[in-house]
Amino acid sequence: MNRSLTPPLRKLTLTAHVTASVGWLGALAVFLAHALASLMSQDEQMVRAVSLAMSITAWFVIMPLALATLITGLVQSLGTAWGLFRHYWILFKLLLTAVATIVLLLKLGPISYLADMAAETTFSNADLIGLRTSLMVHAAGGLLVLLTATALAIYKPAGMTWHGIRKRREQGGVNLGSPLMSAASTPRWVKVFGIIVIVLTLLIGIMMIVGGHGPGAHTPSGG
Repeated sequence: MNRSLTPPLRKLTLTAHVTASVGWLGALAVFLAHALASLMSQDEQMVRAVSLAMSITAWFVIMPLALATLITGLVQSLGTAWGLFRHYWILFKLLLTAVATIVLLLKLGPISYLADMAAETTFSNADLIGLRTSLMVHAAGGLLVLLTATALAIYKPAGMTWHGIRKRREQGGVNLGSPLMSAASTPRWVKVFGIIVIVLTLLIGIMMIVGGHGPGAHTPSGG
């Protein structure tokens, strides 16, 4: 599929990808502001209002933008000469986006549960503190992940995978002594990012196995 996109279509998908990515960042920042307000406000009506707003934002803004970012990013990679597995920065950007999307999907249940509880007349600003804190922490972490992915897209740090090196050799007849082949050694930043992605993946696996983040794991006393 490489280079299959025509220039107008490539620009269109790039526009869609940038728009979705920036929109996701902005929506997540709003979600984080709501999460902080739900923890810091002493006004029970304010806490209930932002808890309901968090659910609407997550389901109808963040989730569609996250899926759009992931899909358009895949189209951009597979439909252009960049490829999907040739450059480390593209690979890590995809992994970070996928991790953020998976965590979002895992948190939709608890977010909806919080909104359902906030709709109850007995809900107070002392209820579900643990859940609200968890959502705030995850929102802050998600924002950091997305900012990192954005930085990768802007700086495009050097480093090609062995797959990318092989493809470049096939296309351009690169010899073993060329600078391109000497660049095949794994850059230090790749090793650091690799550890980070592995840790994030393990954390997601633990979340799914333990199951402590589902709606049923939280009660109105929510400590």
